[in-house]
Amino acid sequence: MINLRDDSIIKERGDDVISCMGMDSRIGFSISQITQLSFKTTFDVKKKRGFVPVNVSFFPKIWFMQALEIMKPVFAKKLAVSSLVAVADAGKKLGDIVVPEGKVGLATICSIVINGVLLKCGIPIDSKFGGVLQMRRGEVLRFVELIHYDASSLDPSEIFISSNMTSVGQVAERGDGKILANFREIPALSLNLVENVIADFAVAGINGVLSIGNIGEPVCQTNVDINKIGMILIGGLNPIASVCEEGIEVDNKAMSTVMLYEDLRNIEMLKF
Repeated sequence: MINLRDDSIIKERGDDVISCMGMDSRIGFSISQITQLSFKTTFDVKKKRGFVPVNVSFFPKIWFMQALEIMKPVFAKKLAVSSLVAVADAGKKLGDIVVPEGKVGLATICSIVINGVLLKCGIPIDSKFGGVLQMRRGEVLRFVELIHYDASSLDPSEIFISSNMTSVGQVAERGDGKILANFREIPALSLNLVENVIADFAVAGINGVLSIGNIGEPVCQTNVDINKIGMILIGGLNPIASVCEEGIEVDNKAMSTVMLYEDLRNIEMLKF
């Protein structure tokens, strides 16, 4: 029996209840973020302008140049959604996010840009899960880990990175290993239009689609709903994962904000 006069016990139990209630309210937060950023995306893939969703990562300033050298091969092998990035020093903003003291911020295009552009074209896209995708000789093989967006309070990629479950640097070097990827489904009838949009993306320097399957057929050993087509997208945080694999601490804010496409620059052209 709880002694009603023991305020400390009551407070402890109350804090536990409030904590649990807060966690329940965050379940599905990832899918909610995807939906919001999709609607905020105004990118016109033909005109190459408008807002695109980005991930923001903070690096210790003393390690940033080394981190850039680690990431460049990952971008070069097209293991990122795009080689277009933005950099900001402490006190500056990337989108609506301020870079903290002692850090350098890097914005990378998020795979949600695919969702946003397809949505504007009238194509519904079902975001299923984020996962760790095994690669062999540069080809996609299968998902070895996955977290469904509607059952997670965190971005799956952040979880996989912090758990040291990737080998992106190894994939960039030898073609074998594990990268971050996402699984989507699109209506079968939209395939031709989707393929045209993907071609436009390539012209704009966005290469976010790794693989598209056939109607109702599994993709990378992942089942697909009837009258749907499975699509695998590159994880936007793959370059960041390669840095973390080398022991450099990075603070990530995945699926965090939007930036103008026009304000992004190719990583090879950065002068910092």
